[in-house]
Order: sequence, then C-alpha cells, then structure tokens
Amino acid sequence: MSLVPRESVETARPYVLGLFRIVVGLLFVCHGAASLFGVLGGAKGGGSVPALSWPGWYAAVIQLVAGGLVLLGLATRTSALLCSGSMAYAYFSVHQERALWPLQNGGEGSVLFCWTFLLIAVAGPGSLALDGLLARRGFSSPARAEQPTAVA
Repeated sequence: MSLVPRESVETARPYVLGLFRIVVGLLFVCHGAASLFGVLGGAKGGGSVPALSWPGWYAAVIQLVAGGLVLLGLATRTSALLCSGSMAYAYFSVHQERALWPLQNGGEGSVLFCWTFLLIAVAGPGSLALDGLLARRGFSSPARAEQPTAVA
C-alpha cells in the first residue's frame, strides 16, 4: 500500500522534473558565471579564469551557455548531454588522477552533475520548459522532438 496515490505521483512528475531541471541548470549557470566573471566568489582561488585557457574557460562557457539552455528548457536534451559530457571530462581529467574514489579526489560535484545532466537528457525537460511553450504557440523548433511524452 502506497502513502501517495499513483495518480498524484504521475500528475506531479512533469512538474517535479521541470523544477529539478531549473534548479540544476541554475546551479550550473552559477558555476560558469563565477569562473568567467569572478562573481559569487569567483573561480577556485578567486577571480576569473583566463580567456581561452584550456580547459577551464571552455568548461565555464559550457556551464554558462548550456546550463542556461537547460535552465530555460531550450534544446534541453542536447544541452544536458553536453553538460554531462563536460563533467565526465572534468572528473576523468582533473579528479581521477588524484585518487580512485570521488570522496577521495574531490570529484563528487563533477560526478553528481554528470549523472544529473544525463538523467535530464534521457528524461527530458519536464514541464515549465520554453520549448513546450514555443511548440504550443506554433513556433517551429529543432528541439520539438524533445517534448515530454506521457509515461504509461
């Protein structure tokens, strides 16, 4: 016996997924803004990363732009997959060489963001996404295939 009726869970699913996407996208955008513009405490050690420096500046641009697209729900699956891949790269190129486990090598954030964005890429944007709004208003969007579908 379930404490919450299945119908309530199914009704709430797209809204919870949409809110989840918004929060994760906002957190990722904050990382990018901190690294690029030195706001919110700046990059690690303060300040901003030097322009065009590899891989920090490029990672920050992905965080800001693709994270912003995830936040807004535009091209969500593609943007989330790019974010996930960038965090996988960060984990294996920066953290993994320090130690085997994320708890030991400081890579928990990279691992969590990687898997979180992969989940969003697979599950879709949920509700509250601009792609859905644009599709309902009749605007053609390359991300139209990304619209959430009913889960049976």
